[in-house]
Amino acid sequence: MANDKSTRWDETRLPDLAGRRAVVTGANSGIGLRAAGALARAGAHVVFAVRDPERGEAAARTVHGSTEVRRLDLADLSSVRAFAEGWDGPLSLLINNAGVMMLPQQETRDGFEMQFGTNHLGHFALTNLLLPHLTDRVVTLSSGLHRGGTGVIDFDDPNQRAHYNPTRAYAQSKLANLLFTLELQRRLTESGSPVRALAAHPGYAATNLQSHTGNPLLRTALRIGNRLFAQDDRAGALPTLYAATQDLPGAGYVGPDGFGEMRGAPTLVGRSRAASDPVAARRLWTLSEELTGTRFPLAATEVRA
Repeated sequence: MANDKSTRWDETRLPDLAGRRAVVTGANSGIGLRAAGALARAGAHVVFAVRDPERGEAAARTVHGSTEVRRLDLADLSSVRAFAEGWDGPLSLLINNAGVMMLPQQETRDGFEMQFGTNHLGHFALTNLLLPHLTDRVVTLSSGLHRGGTGVIDFDDPNQRAHYNPTRAYAQSKLANLLFTLELQRRLTESGSPVRALAAHPGYAATNLQSHTGNPLLRTALRIGNRLFAQDDRAGALPTLYAATQDLPGAGYVGPDGFGEMRGAPTLVGRSRAASDPVAARRLWTLSEELTGTRFPLAATEVRA
C-alpha cells in the first residue's frame, strides 16, 4: 500500500495552515526552500531564517504565500540570541533544517567544531530560546548517516580537536540531532507542554548541501550520485512536512519508506540504538547547556495553551 501512487502522501495533502507562523532555518535553498514554499502555499506565514538575507529575499520571492526574511547565523550564538530576542508572539512551528556537511576542520565564532556547532548547538540554543513562544512542534533534520562515524557522541572531545574527521564529525552532529529530539520531548512531556519534538531525514536527496564538502573527490562522487540515484529536493522535503503537520508521537522520526530509506513516501522510521539512548540524550543536553549558555525554559505553569 505504501508504494501505491494513489495513496502516497505528498505536499498536496497538507492541512490548512492559515493563521500559523513557522520558522524554517536555511530556507534559502534545497529542502528548506521546498518545505518553506509548501507551508506558505498551505496558508502559513513563513519566516526564512537565513545567514544571508539577500539570498533569502531572492528565495522568498520564488514562493507564493506570506513570507518574511530574518537573519540567523547558527554558527554565531550572538546571532541566535538576537534572532530569538526579536521574536514576538506565538510560533506554531520551528523547523531546524539548516546544516553543513563534511567540511574541512574549522570552528564557529564561539569556538565549536563547525558541524557540531551549526547542526546541533546552534539549533539547540535557538529552540530553547524560542520555546516560550512555541505552540505546536519542533522538527529537527537528522540523517541516515547518524549511524556512521563511531556511532556515539565523543563526550570527551565533542569538537574533535584531537582527531578530526569530516565524515565522523558530520555523523556525530546528526546523532546529536536525534538525541536532542529525544530529550527535548522528555522535558516537554514532563513540563506538561503540548508542544511536540520530532525529527526527520530526507533520504538521499539532491541538494547543494553536498557541494560544501572540502574533499574534491568526495564532492565529485556526491555530484554523480545526485544525478544518478537521488530524489529531488521536493521529494526530500516530504519527511519534514509530514513531521511538521501530521498527528505523530513525540520524539518520532520520519524518513522515506523505500529501500534503505533513501527515497519514497514519508513514514515513521527507526534509528540506531545510540540515537535511542536516554542516558546519552540527557548527558548531551547538559553538555549543550554548558556550551551554549541556554536552558530549557518551560515549567508546567509557563506552558502556553
